[in-house]
Amino acid sequence: MKVADKTPGKCIAFSKIQSIVDPPDLLKVQLDSFNSFIQDSVPLEKRKDQGLEKVLRSAFPITDTRGLYLLEYISYTFDKPKYTVEECIERGLTYDVSLKVKLKLSYKDEPDETDWKETIQQEVYLGRIPYMTDRGTFIVNGAERVVVAQLHRSPGVVFSEAVHPNGKKMYSAKIVPTRGSWIEFQTDINNQIYVYIDQKKNFLVSALLRAIGFARDEDILGLFDMIEEVPVKSGKRDYLVGKYLASDIIDMQTGEVVSARTAITEDILDQITAAGYKSVRIIRPAEEKGLDKSIITNTILNDSSATEEEALEIVYEELRANEAPDIDAARSFLERTFFNQKKYDLGDVGRYRIDKKLGREQQEFKAYIEAHPELMQLSDSIYGKILQTIQSYSDEPVGKEIMVLTHYDIIAVIYYLIKLVNGQAEVDDVDHLANRRVRTVGEQLAAQFVIGLARLGKNVREKLNSRDSDKIAPADLINARTVSSVVSSFFATSQLSQFMDQTNPLAEMTNKRRVSALGPGGLTRERAGFEVRDVHYTHYGRLCPIETPEGPNIGLISSLSVYAEINDKGFIQTPYRVVRDGVVTDEVLMLSAEDEENKITVPVNVPLDENRKIATETVQARTKGDYPVVTAEEVDYMVVSPVQIVSAAAALIPFLEHDDGNRALMGANMQRQAVPLLVSEAPVVGTGMEAKVARDSRSVIVADGPGV
Repeated sequence: MKVADKTPGKCIAFSKIQSIVDPPDLLKVQLDSFNSFIQDSVPLEKRKDQGLEKVLRSAFPITDTRGLYLLEYISYTFDKPKYTVEECIERGLTYDVSLKVKLKLSYKDEPDETDWKETIQQEVYLGRIPYMTDRGTFIVNGAERVVVAQLHRSPGVVFSEAVHPNGKKMYSAKIVPTRGSWIEFQTDINNQIYVYIDQKKNFLVSALLRAIGFARDEDILGLFDMIEEVPVKSGKRDYLVGKYLASDIIDMQTGEVVSARTAITEDILDQITAAGYKSVRIIRPAEEKGLDKSIITNTILNDSSATEEEALEIVYEELRANEAPDIDAARSFLERTFFNQKKYDLGDVGRYRIDKKLGREQQEFKAYIEAHPELMQLSDSIYGKILQTIQSYSDEPVGKEIMVLTHYDIIAVIYYLIKLVNGQAEVDDVDHLANRRVRTVGEQLAAQFVIGLARLGKNVREKLNSRDSDKIAPADLINARTVSSVVSSFFATSQLSQFMDQTNPLAEMTNKRRVSALGPGGLTRERAGFEVRDVHYTHYGRLCPIETPEGPNIGLISSLSVYAEINDKGFIQTPYRVVRDGVVTDEVLMLSAEDEENKITVPVNVPLDENRKIATETVQARTKGDYPVVTAEEVDYMVVSPVQIVSAAAALIPFLEHDDGNRALMGANMQRQAVPLLVSEAPVVGTGMEAKVARDSRSVIVADGPGV
């Protein structure tokens, strides 16, 4: 506690706990996101492959159908805004900048020519886009608007369970891409695995595996280590009777075939012996090798397809019921749906989440394949592809740059489902913040540019196809309104683009730090249940458990906590002090909900001795949603501040911990409705956050640099 100072207007801090970390700039979430999207202060050659740069690179090059023209992207620049922020507000204008893109058009007379005959390089005007002010807002037609961040389901793989009316648990795995078709694997009451693509009709997973190249039963069984080679001799006959054949048995003399999946009888054993076989490959019994994989056996035994062609027909018939089954069309349809970068994109986050979730399965499968080189001979192309993918990243999970689904991802998901059925893995919590991410203003603008540039690309192709070999320049192909109209429409009509609440500086600040689960691609009030609205243990230090609207939007609209930041993948992070062997260090780490999982944290007011070691033998801690009593040595992290858990509005309430939660919620919301006093007067009691909120809201004049 500081000693009282009698100077008028002097603040006296009575806090017993000194925070070692200052809260970040409260507008950082808006400003950083827009700056990483626009990158206008970064030299052209040093721009990262993100935001507008990434969108433009992916939209070009554009070619015509004849292959005579090639339009390539080089770089982009912005002009300075025409008017100041004040002028725009006064005159009802939009505070925007003009976007100019440098393009190169190449031309040749014949498609089979290797060299381009002529190239024209030109800077083309692509329209005007609203520019963020240093207050984190946009001025559109003279009105200040804010783009609210959206909390949505993260791309990747999510495992869940449901209980059938007969009491049996059914598990499902859903792979959600950033762009493309959803694929879901589901177990049923008959102990089989089915596949749903875009929630259409289902078919057995073995049909999908055959369709993507694992044509024979023994190829699929080999994936899951379910083939056993048993010698055909008198001592093993009883063991073999009742088992299923894993591969065809062919009598070379008579041409007779005993097909795979046939249950072995005494007569069949005699046939096998007569055909000269010394051993036979069977499907390994489910109870052996620790993991019960009978679900794979049941799925294969009930599969009506036996070859790749039959499986492709089944898949195509189910997904394209109105079209006649065609093998080539079916194969290219599957290739296009999941393995083509243009149609299917997991995105950085989707690939990261899949690798993180299935990392152990990746390593197990890699070890199994390396231990069984004979498998490589079964289906060279497929196993070779998978092994090449895994081996090229040594001990790392599958490569981050592979943004499409791989054959291996599908196998790993099935393997995880088998573990779930056996009770050796856990389902995901969809409300956990590791499975939900934030789409900030930069990402939302990038999505609008993707739409606008896709339309532009279509128009450019049409113009190139209709042109003969007369000279054209890039400017002749580009219509600037195509892109700018999409962006303008987003600011004018999107549910996440809102007029800024300008009642007082706190209202402005809260509007900019708001996180909404509503909006395009998000939830709707009607569909959202209690679970998604509820406070989750991962919200600690990330989303405020207090500040949320009363009424239909309760729990769907939240506020970022004071210390919360959003990382480059869109996950919310919060700071913790590292604790080693019971000693609290000055090292501070920003942890996402996933990083914090299973870690033990203690509050900031835990008593410490002069060496900063936790003074008590045991301490009440927090791990997941539980509050166990642990020894000092078991503690991993310490909270950095008592206000870390709440938002800026809640942190302005003095003695917050003495209030009932419902009343604190009302207090936090009502502060935003306060109007200025006629005669300004400082409060008698404050929390110490007042100056921070006033300064970061940019409502007071603050020098950018030191005065000397």
